[in-house]
Amino acid sequence: MKIRAKAPLRISFAGGGTDVPPYPARNGGCVLNATIDSFAWGSLRPRYDGTIKLASADFKLLLEYTVHSEMLPDGQLDLVKAVINNSRAKDSSGFEIFLHSDAPPGSGLGSSSALMVTLVGLIKEFKNIRMNSYEIAETAYRIERHDLAIKGGLQDQYAASFGGFNFMEFYEDRVVINPLRINSEVLNELEHNLLLCHTGQTRRSDGIIEDQTQRLESGNAETVDALAQQKQLAVDMKNALLRHKLGDFGDLLHSAWEAKRRISAKISNPLIEEMYAEARKHGALGGKITGAGGGGFILFYCQFEDKIRVAEALLKMGAVPKEFAFEGAGLQTWRVHDMPATIEKWDSVVPAYPRAV
Repeated sequence: MKIRAKAPLRISFAGGGTDVPPYPARNGGCVLNATIDSFAWGSLRPRYDGTIKLASADFKLLLEYTVHSEMLPDGQLDLVKAVINNSRAKDSSGFEIFLHSDAPPGSGLGSSSALMVTLVGLIKEFKNIRMNSYEIAETAYRIERHDLAIKGGLQDQYAASFGGFNFMEFYEDRVVINPLRINSEVLNELEHNLLLCHTGQTRRSDGIIEDQTQRLESGNAETVDALAQQKQLAVDMKNALLRHKLGDFGDLLHSAWEAKRRISAKISNPLIEEMYAEARKHGALGGKITGAGGGGFILFYCQFEDKIRVAEALLKMGAVPKEFAFEGAGLQTWRVHDMPATIEKWDSVVPAYPRAV
């Protein structure tokens, strides 16, 4: 028997940065985002020999422990170890976990947090723990942001756990997820007109988030004003979608990028600026980096006839378009009873076998 899990990645439209502490506690944040048909995948197979094996196709790693081993963070699959250490998973006769993501860390699509949610889902099913979507997201957030001290906001864990189009509200003591019922014609037109491209650069968000936090705590007027504008734009873009005003949505996406660039000087760079200008030149109404900034994926809204021209222009600059569709489901788990293969069969994917006992 194997337990499977998958959690979707997300694209963000507006409000990013207002979900990063200490902003929610001080001002209340809100974000508009949606999950897409790219996932963090996981598989867990129980063992009966006291062994724990952890494999990652993305990092080409396979680590081996026992149920009595101390799993210390050392830069190798620390997310996985942290989830195991914060659960009752070791109170077992062993297991093996295999992980893979459709987008690498640094993509700006929330892949690391989606992986955390996938891991929480696997352990929840393995240990028969009852958890709702809020509790899954809260657990993933606590482990990633507090236990591992990885800088970032709250939206990614909740997007992966809940799935779909959501208007999220963040406060000091609670998170409120408001699922949006978007008309199917609007969803189809959005998929038709949105262009998602990888910039060719890996995003490194730690410095960006630290800079944003420092500027907020020092009362930097530009950052404070830009974050307040992000909140309002999230509300305005939500209303534009619900009222079927997609032309307004494209214009607001441009305004969201203008506001995001003002949060921190580290969010953009010359390549991103050049790509953005070229996309606008060829007909994009608006666009923005999908994560904290600095690289990863960039999202544009275009009329479909212009979308082809924008994609061609960006291809010449080294960007790589990615086809996607919206995904309505959040974390999903299921069981497979006719799969005898063990983790040893994955040696073609994971050639190295570092061991820590």
